Amino acid sequence: MPPIHLTLIYGSNREPRLCDTVAGWAAGQVRAHGGFVLDTLDPAVLQLPAALARTPDVATVRLRRRIRAADAYLVVTPEYNHGYPAPLKQLIDAAYDDWHAKPVAFVSYGGVSGGLRAVEQLRQVFGALHAVAIHDGIAFAEVWRRFDADGRLREAAHTERATQAMLAQLHWWAVALRNAREATPYREAAA
Repeated sequence: MPPIHLTLIYGSNREPRLCDTVAGWAAGQVRAHGGFVLDTLDPAVLQLPAALARTPDVATVRLRRRIRAADAYLVVTPEYNHGYPAPLKQLIDAAYDDWHAKPVAFVSYGGVSGGLRAVEQLRQVFGALHAVAIHDGIAFAEVWRRFDADGRLREAAHTERATQAMLAQLHWWAVALRNAREATPYREAAA
């Protein structure tokens, strides 16, 4: 079976940001799973234009190519003011049919809610893009207490088990949906 290409998407470009710590931990979990080839998309380095044009610029074309190449996505997002960050929305909106019929999982973080309000909004957005949101996710409430100064997760055993279960679900959906897209392109099925 060909490898499953997983794109890990950073949800924030804020400086300083905890997204580097949480996404770095999540990437380590993906590598520990072993069933994925990992790519990362970080809005802090993508250099997308301030406004999306009818004719895409070079950075947007490259972004869409990378979104299209993925079999699955893992979004790592904070929650700002009960929602997800604007740079993440811009990254998502840069493409449309490239997201179709592919699974998305979430790792969120924040204060008391752990970013869950941001994830619930993202589930609606990805649903509108005909992507499949995985039921299980990981949420870090009071994230600043969860990681040490070196980016290691404190009291990690339970969270790492839950993350591996989520990644197993994501892998299953990625294989199933890739096989379905190969059997019948989604555009034909949804017509």
